[in-house]
Amino acid sequence: MKQTLLIELLTEELPPKSLERLSATFADEVYAALREQELAGDDSVCTPYATPRRLALTVTNVLGQQADRVIERKGPAVAAGLDADGKPTKALEGFMRSAGVTFEQLRRSGEGKAEYFSARLEQRGKELDDYLASMVAQALKKLPITRLMRWGDSEHQFVRPVHALTMLHGKRVVPGEVLGLQSGNVTRGHRFMSAGAIPLNHADQYAFLLESEGCVIADFTKRREMIAIQLDQCAAKHGAIWIGHSNLSMGELLVLSNEERSVLSTLLDEVTALVEWPAVYVGEFDAEFLEVPQECLILTMQQHQKYFPLIDGSGKLLNKFLIVSNMRADNPGHIIGGNQRVVRPRLSDARFFFNQDRKHPLESRVEKLGSVVYHNKLGTQLQRTERIATLAGTIARLLGADKADAELAARLSKADLLTGMVGEFPELQGVMGRYYALHDGEDKAVADAIEAHYHPRFAGDTLPQGALACAVALADKLDALLGIYGIGQIPSGDKDPFGLRRHALGLLRILIETPLSLPLPALLRTAAENFPANMLSATVASDVEGFVLDRLRGYLRERGFEGSHVEAVLQVLNGRLHEVLPRLEGVGTFAALSVAKDLAAANKRVQNIMRKNREEIGPGLAGATVKPELLKEAAERDLHQAMQDITPFAQGYLDRGDYGQNLRALVTLKPFIDDFFDKVMVMCEDRELRLHRAVLLQQLGKLMNQTADISRLAA
Repeated sequence: MKQTLLIELLTEELPPKSLERLSATFADEVYAALREQELAGDDSVCTPYATPRRLALTVTNVLGQQADRVIERKGPAVAAGLDADGKPTKALEGFMRSAGVTFEQLRRSGEGKAEYFSARLEQRGKELDDYLASMVAQALKKLPITRLMRWGDSEHQFVRPVHALTMLHGKRVVPGEVLGLQSGNVTRGHRFMSAGAIPLNHADQYAFLLESEGCVIADFTKRREMIAIQLDQCAAKHGAIWIGHSNLSMGELLVLSNEERSVLSTLLDEVTALVEWPAVYVGEFDAEFLEVPQECLILTMQQHQKYFPLIDGSGKLLNKFLIVSNMRADNPGHIIGGNQRVVRPRLSDARFFFNQDRKHPLESRVEKLGSVVYHNKLGTQLQRTERIATLAGTIARLLGADKADAELAARLSKADLLTGMVGEFPELQGVMGRYYALHDGEDKAVADAIEAHYHPRFAGDTLPQGALACAVALADKLDALLGIYGIGQIPSGDKDPFGLRRHALGLLRILIETPLSLPLPALLRTAAENFPANMLSATVASDVEGFVLDRLRGYLRERGFEGSHVEAVLQVLNGRLHEVLPRLEGVGTFAALSVAKDLAAANKRVQNIMRKNREEIGPGLAGATVKPELLKEAAERDLHQAMQDITPFAQGYLDRGDYGQNLRALVTLKPFIDDFFDKVMVMCEDRELRLHRAVLLQQLGKLMNQTADISRLAA
């Protein structure tokens, strides 16, 4: 009969940051094994459970025994299975022994040279008991665990000590041993709030009994939602917003809904993995600590104590925080008081670092960067800073920003790496540099550029604002890309230890979304020339350009643009990344027209003619113009005139960046192009006429491909 199957491992506290992934992998592996052995089918539903001290799953509609099956085993080819006398060869005899059949029981399948012997075997279905322990053991071996441990005098290994195993099929305990433990039907609830051991009479009762008798919410997702709701309710009572994602700025947090904040919250995931019976309480700290930059206080509370800081509607930190406790109490005063006592020394440490750091200006730390190695092949952080400053000054001049300010911001950009606060919280790189620069009396634009030069730090992060900040941010990313790539540290597979993909995406987003009229190839050449001679590979600029363009394709696909449209635009873009989005939008509008495919096919035909006859007509066409009096056919004269008529309009649209209208202008050419190809032989015997018609086609192709190479749109 089909019954629900329950598997549970009771353990010591599991790693909270990986608990959800461990649970999902465990459930997926067991469920896949059950499906493979045909013990679970399409009507089965697998549900993972995970708490700090257990990994569990249930699968509905699991058979207690496989159905009987007929298996066909493929044997040797007939040609190899029979000798010249038609008797079985040793190969066929070996197959018959292994299959347990006689020669008369063999079947022939296939035809001709592909004919082979096979045996049909009736296999009685095995019981779930024969498989389950092995399935669980194999699933545990496939969990994403980096370090294993032993416990007691056992030789068994797992991420944490395991104390009990439950394998229950309906009401029946499935016998078996995993990690030295015999399966049973007893679980345990909350370490302090449960009455003790909880017998499980049926697998379907698992989650209900744990909650009702054990004070444990076994479902990770349900527990997470409960915590998020309580966080929302407690924050709302104080007119505040809770923070659970340290990578988001205050401005970004303010525009998120409660649901969006809970989805983004990495801290919420971690806290969910730390509690079984969650309750949220409000704590406070002395308001005097608010003189410390709120980013420091937020990280202190989040990372060290797993608290959720509260901010008001303007993004200002309040002297209140939310505690997610593993205990529900009628009078939680002792829980709140204990947490308030614990957080105070942490905040005192943050204030100490902040006060000590401000005793020494950022400028005094710059030269000390000379003792910090950036990379043994690329020099120190001071040498890197000097390269960034030079490059930032060059880019600032191109953008119309103050060159001296850009060089100063770049020079100070890495100085906060040597501060106590950044040493404690590396996530505050740039953030503390801004605070300290303002304290030192630097111009606000310079201080803002110090912080913003790390942006965007992750997908969806904010971009540097203003030409000065963009110049420093671009210089930082270009130096990293050219330097690391140029010494051969190229990302491979999922390995990217220096974050070059992130740097490339940041470079793209700044150029595209700001947008900035800075051609990518020129930027890369300038950045490469900024390094000492022979430090980088000779082809580094072109190599990195290819690497960045590969990232660009992925970036544009994620934004929903079609691959053929992307390739059409990239063919004519020449690194002008600030034009890529409006050009793609224009191509999308054009591609929706009924004549788009015909024009794309015509353009492809033009390119094919030119490519096939490049040796004869290519060199002589550079700079050539059409002489109307040499055109003999009416169809070619009409096409030439139509091109002359629309060229000013098409060029005007192109100059104004109206790429959709630039492509729409081509629509009027369609009947003339069709007539030309119907009535005119381009590769005629008259060489002068042949070359002149080639010039006409060359100019037609140039006119059609101003916005994009529309031949790429042809099916």
